[in-house]
Amino acid sequence: MSENDAHDVIEVITAKRDGQVLTDSQIDWVVAAYTRGDVADEQMSALAMAILLNGMQRAEIARWTAAMIASGERMDFSSLSRPTADKHSTGGVGDKITLPLAPLVAACGVAVPQLSGRGLGHTGGTLDKLESIPGWRAALSNDEMLAQLEEVGAVVCAAGDGLAPADKKLYALRDVTGTVEAIPLIASSIMSKKIAEGTGSLVLDVKVGTGAFMKQVDQARELAETMVGLGQDAGVHTVALLTDMSTPLGRTAGNALEVRESVEVLAGGGPADVVELTVALAREMLAGAGHEDVDPADVLASGRAMDAWRAMIRAQDGDPDAELPTGRETHVVPAPATGTLSRLDAMAVGMAAWRLGAGRARKEDPVQAGAGVEWHARPGDEVREGEPLLTLHTDEPERFERALASLEGGYEIGASHEPGPLVIDRVAGAVR
Repeated sequence: MSENDAHDVIEVITAKRDGQVLTDSQIDWVVAAYTRGDVADEQMSALAMAILLNGMQRAEIARWTAAMIASGERMDFSSLSRPTADKHSTGGVGDKITLPLAPLVAACGVAVPQLSGRGLGHTGGTLDKLESIPGWRAALSNDEMLAQLEEVGAVVCAAGDGLAPADKKLYALRDVTGTVEAIPLIASSIMSKKIAEGTGSLVLDVKVGTGAFMKQVDQARELAETMVGLGQDAGVHTVALLTDMSTPLGRTAGNALEVRESVEVLAGGGPADVVELTVALAREMLAGAGHEDVDPADVLASGRAMDAWRAMIRAQDGDPDAELPTGRETHVVPAPATGTLSRLDAMAVGMAAWRLGAGRARKEDPVQAGAGVEWHARPGDEVREGEPLLTLHTDEPERFERALASLEGGYEIGASHEPGPLVIDRVAGAVR
């Protein structure tokens, strides 16, 4: 029997449909067969739904992840003169943390190979944000990436087609078959790419709340524990922080708007929550790479992170001094009353930014660099009736109506606000 007919796809689907544990051989075969086109999309859809409904044991998820890694190439950063650390966020509204974080960690002596994506829906993608900088390019060869890591210490670029191609196919399929929420498939999707990327240590920012993929802390903790376990099993030092995404991060959501805010953070200013999370994640990345003696807060204040940012943007043909795009049209939403802003819902803001043109519904859709939402107060701040609460930005004024509809019920003004912690919990693997 050849490798191509080692198993029957119906046998694998029905095994998982009936709640059985898939064997290593079944997993290796079905992932490889799907990647090369021997298993049809409708068959993999059925298997993905069976996984969503019946789950997978840790050993199954580990094997599935390994099979996805084996479908493509693995990168190797062992030639670099410094250790590597990476960060992955499960996505949120106003989540521009990668932009100040990568140059900050690089300025602390640890290389950051950040393979990022474009956004789907309301969360926005890191590459979309950086592409609002004139001249900046996302596509780098492996040789260019290695050279930039050695010289600058940080690179944010698109993942090549050779990295976990099984995930690329399966990710697109999950998106259209109602199986995005399957924790085994989320965990293996993220971790197959990060392990194949070859980083020495990894910090996961698992978002929790209305604007996050995971709405409940228990659900987010399960995902975090699954991913940390996968990383540890693969020999990658992995830690996860559960962070709040019921309120959007910073004061802006949108591509160029978030770049502008990130530069403010690197210049020693910016919103307090963005600075807090950037420094917290930097500390974890540095500890994972054995550089816990460096204080990223001091490095941020020194201006060295800004130098690394400028070098990183220039290395990818961007102009760090160029004027960033702005939306041609703006619409101000005034505060409806005087009092304390007690709630600003991340999902409402994210949907408004998406409807203004900052995000996309399908992979092939364009995004507007200047579109997005700016909020002039955060929960806990005092606001006065009639003064600007939010400003909407877009090139197409006909988008305002639907964006305003997204914001209805998305904020409240009351007498007081009790803020919760930004970092909710920390999940670390057992020391091996």
